[in-house]
Amino acid sequence: MTTWAALGLQDSASPLMEQLTFFHDHALMILVMITTLVGYLMFMLFFNNYTNRNLLHGHTIELIWTILPAIVLLLIAFSSLRLLYMLDEINEPSVTLKTIGHQWYWSYEYSDFTNMEFDSYMIPTNELTADQFRLLDVDNRVILPMNSQIRILVTAADVIHSWTVPSLGVKVDGTPGRLNQTNFLMNRPGLFYGQCSEICGANHSFMPIVIESISINHFIKWITNSVNS
Repeated sequence: MTTWAALGLQDSASPLMEQLTFFHDHALMILVMITTLVGYLMFMLFFNNYTNRNLLHGHTIELIWTILPAIVLLLIAFSSLRLLYMLDEINEPSVTLKTIGHQWYWSYEYSDFTNMEFDSYMIPTNELTADQFRLLDVDNRVILPMNSQIRILVTAADVIHSWTVPSLGVKVDGTPGRLNQTNFLMNRPGLFYGQCSEICGANHSFMPIVIESISINHFIKWITNSVNS
């Protein structure tokens, strides 16, 4: 999760988030080089009184400063399009999770199992224990297996919500009357925190998301006990 004074992205917990981080660094490096070059040229203009007559009407330099930006845009576009297709690809999911946004809590349904659904509310501040985070922990966590393809279906019952977990690279709008889907794969165990990222009303800040990533064997035991209970 994000900590105080953190300037970078959260540590990735999925291959897709790793690719998003790589693309962020790739685009940022290009922007830094462009900003440095343009800043240097503007700085030199303030202290250089000479005029190069060959640059006043030069087809060569015009050709260069037209082609170079086009190449730079292609370098960004190819990586971006590749990543967009990867984010939209659904690869035979092992588990399907349906998420329904309400004002102001989340409901979850494990579509592959019968009678497996629950609501997830934020834990009030006065009920927190020493090992829980204010405004981030919930009474019912989403339990999912690691190293398994997860498909998530997102909708809403009242207004537009947005189911977002930064460390997994997932952000899906929940729109009433519409079912959106995406996928992710968690490559390590742990707790991953998120929140609603759409301004959905007065208690918008109090719709946290907690994903608990566990091994497939522990997940089977948990889901079996939950369904039978």
